[in-house]
Amino acid sequence: MAHLRESFGSKRVLVTGHTGFKGSWLSLWLNRLGAQVYGYALPAATNPNNCAVSQVRELLAGHVEGDVRDAAALQTAVEAARPDVIFHLAAQALVRESYAAPRETFEVNAMGTANLLEAVRKLGRPCIVVIVTSDKCYENREQVWGYREEDAMGGHDPYSASKGVAEVITASYRRSFFNPAKIAGHGVKLASARAGNVIGGGDWSPDRIVVDAVTHLSRSEPVPVRNPAAIRPWQHVLEPLGGYLQLAAALTSAHEPSVLAWLCSAWNFGPRAGDEATVKELVTRFCAAWDATGGAAAGGGASWKDVSDPAAPHEAGILRLSIDKATWLLGWKPRWNLEQTVARTAGWYRAYYDAPSRSMRAACLADLDAYMAAGQQTSHA
Repeated sequence: MAHLRESFGSKRVLVTGHTGFKGSWLSLWLNRLGAQVYGYALPAATNPNNCAVSQVRELLAGHVEGDVRDAAALQTAVEAARPDVIFHLAAQALVRESYAAPRETFEVNAMGTANLLEAVRKLGRPCIVVIVTSDKCYENREQVWGYREEDAMGGHDPYSASKGVAEVITASYRRSFFNPAKIAGHGVKLASARAGNVIGGGDWSPDRIVVDAVTHLSRSEPVPVRNPAAIRPWQHVLEPLGGYLQLAAALTSAHEPSVLAWLCSAWNFGPRAGDEATVKELVTRFCAAWDATGGAAAGGGASWKDVSDPAAPHEAGILRLSIDKATWLLGWKPRWNLEQTVARTAGWYRAYYDAPSRSMRAACLADLDAYMAAGQQTSHA
């Protein structure tokens, strides 16, 4: 973690979407690195939520409740934070919700990104910006090999399409206003990051398989599974967050336009090739891990049931990401396999449901310490 401390210690860092699942974990990590963390987001969309149960707000240097669609409010927050680094995570993040509210999804994910980048442009000071989108930004052809960063943007559902649009907007701002070849004139280093399906403690968003699992298993009910055969690039939430931090750290230390030319681009962060899994495999592993973390008292009764509906809204059948670029050029690589990811996630939720009134910050930090230790072991292998 030493090189990350050097990159983020005492830096002013703005996280949009800090009340969300990934944003709250990222804020905890940044605070652990010694950064002054400022947050801009709507109130958490669920109760419970990780921002509250892990007491994230108490660690922030600044907290603003606001909508990224409100350009003026966002501009004010950016100016007040005077950030050295921005991680833009605020989003409407649910595929099924995008069918119910397509216009809102496009406004939040596309125009929200434009509003953030416009605020940076008007700020007129050096800044590193990492725009977080999704693996679903790619035009999905149900291919068996992983999508690469240069593959076409697209999206069947409004959520996926909105993330593709956010990438196009980011690329446009980079070419028009934040060209790395002209870094001396503007000082803004802009990149985007695309991650696979993240799981981990503290997510209670609807229509997510791990959330469905813990909700039902905590009540000793079988887990309903909509798409058991769908293949996803599952990864622990700390995996892509580590990638975002490593990318921003590389941007911090890079000054030559020739280096920035490839750093200021799009990056995939996902599991190793072959470590993807079907929903059925994930939930089967999760049920076993739930029973294991519960000890003898759990009774070994965790189970799931197939509730597939042919009339349900379309969701991609196969999603895989190529992480070759991040592996070779950033030196980033996954640290936990699927079994470790599931065990850590089940353990976090089991601890929460065993004592819902306790703070879960220590559990988050324990996962972070274990993740960093795994990185040291990997580097020495």
